[in-house]
Amino acid sequence: MQVEERVKELVLEKIADREDLFIVSIRFLKNGVLEILLDGDQGIAIEDCVQVSRHVGYHLEEENAIEQAYRLEVSSPGIDSPLQLTRQYAKNIGRNVQVKMLDGSKKEGKLLEASDSSINLEEVVKEKGKKAQSIALEIPYEQIKETKVLISFK
Repeated sequence: MQVEERVKELVLEKIADREDLFIVSIRFLKNGVLEILLDGDQGIAIEDCVQVSRHVGYHLEEENAIEQAYRLEVSSPGIDSPLQLTRQYAKNIGRNVQVKMLDGSKKEGKLLEASDSSINLEEVVKEKGKKAQSIALEIPYEQIKETKVLISFK
C-alpha cells in the first residue's frame, strides 16, 4: 500500500465523526514533506489539524510506514490556493472568484452555484460608453484550469 493511501485511511478514521470536514489532498513531496490539506464546510480549526496530525503521526510511527525522514504538515489550503473540489466551490458560493480557462481566457465574478459538473458565475461586463451588465455564465469543470477566491479588503 502506498503511503498516501494509508494516510488517507488514517485521516478518514480520525474525522469519521465530523461530517463537516473533508480531505482536499494528501501528497508526499520529494523534499520529504507529507502534506495533508483539510477543509471544512465552515472552515477548519487549528485544533482539528492538530488532532489529525497527532493521529496520523502516531500510527505512521507505530507501523514504521515511512522508511526515510519526513515532516508531517497538516493544514487547510491557503486562501490563495486554487479550489480543487466541488465541496470547496460550494462553501465559497457568494464570493468573488477568478477562473482561468483552459483556452487561456479569464472570467471573474460572483460564484452563484456549484453542481457536480459545472459552476455558475455572475460576471459583470462593462463595454465602453455603456452601463455595466451582469451576465450569468455556466462553466463546466472540464473547461476550468484553475479557480481562486478573490480577496476583498473593502
